[in-house]
Amino acid sequence: MREIALLGRAPVAPLDLAAAEAAIAARDPAEPFAYVVTINAQILLLAEDPRSGLRAAHAGAWLRLNDSGILARLHRWALDEGVPMAAGSDLCAALLNRVIRPEDPIAIIGGGPLLVPALKARFGLLHVAQHEPPMGYIDNAAAREAAIRFIEENPARITFVATGAPRSERLMQAVAARGRATGVGIAVGSGLLFAVDLTPRAPAWMRRHGLEWLHRAWTEPRRLGRRYVADMLPLARMALAARRGRRS
Repeated sequence: MREIALLGRAPVAPLDLAAAEAAIAARDPAEPFAYVVTINAQILLLAEDPRSGLRAAHAGAWLRLNDSGILARLHRWALDEGVPMAAGSDLCAALLNRVIRPEDPIAIIGGGPLLVPALKARFGLLHVAQHEPPMGYIDNAAAREAAIRFIEENPARITFVATGAPRSERLMQAVAARGRATGVGIAVGSGLLFAVDLTPRAPAWMRRHGLEWLHRAWTEPRRLGRRYVADMLPLARMALAARRGRRS
């Protein structure tokens, strides 16, 4: 599959939501562990810092998906090329509604104490295992090992990892590299919380127009507002560099 390099930097598969859902649904849960990452503007910028370890984690992924309407628009402006979008939150909802059966084993890393009861109530899931790693677990050898072993010892059709970037991606990279686990892992951010209404999501019209980031900045100004503003300038520089590179 020929990938598209978002703004000339991060390769993503040319898959929209339906195609990504179909690829995951078709994968045999008994196959060796493979993982899915979704790349939004924040993650694209974070990957520029070698200390994050994100580039190596992305390189090891089975599927890399575009999770950003902003990146899709900037990429089209800069490189005159369309990029399909498969938002991680939409992918979570699609898998829970159409792919995962009640009897399928599911594992979750992170998510908080309210998540599993809400998932069971909303989707009728019967076999959900959850592990809550401590803060900073990815840089703590013992805590990281505990999270890896949990995934290995709880075989699941889907393992949702909700510990934030770059921790989720680095954990899945380590699990895949060790080669003892099975199923598909997905870095989900707040996707599961959206799916059970524990965290309110942007209205559908905003999501359709790629404005979910604006809704989140408005509803969580202290945590996200400043970050989104700070991201704008480096994103604009990336897009301008990509456009100049195409024209040279």
